[in-house]
This record gives sequence, C-alpha cells and structure tokens, in this order.
Amino acid sequence: MAVLNNKKQKVSDEIPTSSMADIAFLLLIFFLVTTTFPKDKGLAVVLPEPGEEAQVSQKNILHLIVQPSGIVEVKRGESQQVQQMRPREIEGLWRQEVSQNPNLIAAVKTHPEAPYRHMIDVLDGLHSANAERISLQILEN
Repeated sequence: MAVLNNKKQKVSDEIPTSSMADIAFLLLIFFLVTTTFPKDKGLAVVLPEPGEEAQVSQKNILHLIVQPSGIVEVKRGESQQVQQMRPREIEGLWRQEVSQNPNLIAAVKTHPEAPYRHMIDVLDGLHSANAERISLQILEN
C-alpha cells in the first residue's frame, strides 16, 4: 500500500541573499572597467632641449609682467616706459607688435602672489594671436 504524504511544502517568504555579494562585485568590476577618466590637458608648451642657450637682443623682447591684481604691465625691450592693460587686450597688442618685429619673444613674468588664472589668461591671449616664442618666468623682486 502506498503511503500518502499529506505534508505541504512551506513556501519561504525570504529573498535568497547567497549570491547578492557576487552580483555586487560583478557590478563593481563592470563599472570600473567601463568608466573612462578624462585626461588632464594642462598647458601645451614645447620646451627647448636641455643645454640650449641663446643670446637674445632686448629689442626682440616684449616683457609682460602679470600683477596680482590681474593687470599686465608691458615693457618693450630695455625701455623704462610701462603700459598697463588687461589680459584680454594682449592678443591685439601681440599682433601689432609682431607685425613690426617678426623676431619678437613674449617674456611672461608672473608675480609670485598673482593668481594662476591671470597668467593663463595672458597665455591664452598669446596663443590666440599665434605667438610661438614665449618665455615663462617668475618675477623676481
């Protein structure tokens, strides 16, 4: 004779969590692998080879002195005459000066207490004017 099993199987009301950790780690790995990180662009400056030294006449140098206030003092060569302007005016000045002297070099001197963005504004103006010969220095008192 067959014995009937009258026991009913009880349905569990719990969510199975045994593979939850595996799923979390798989998702973590997926997002780490598929995420792209932007590269820092920085300043696109081509530096000369070490050991290169060239003597440059002062008449071929346009001194751009970046002050902490954001004002740029402009000196031409050995002249003691100083012209003050804003960084956004540098592009027009450079185009005018380089048309008179194609061998001109922009000597950007930044005051140690000047915010970094003021120097970048001057460099952006020179870049917009297609300046290729730029010297970067810290202003020494």
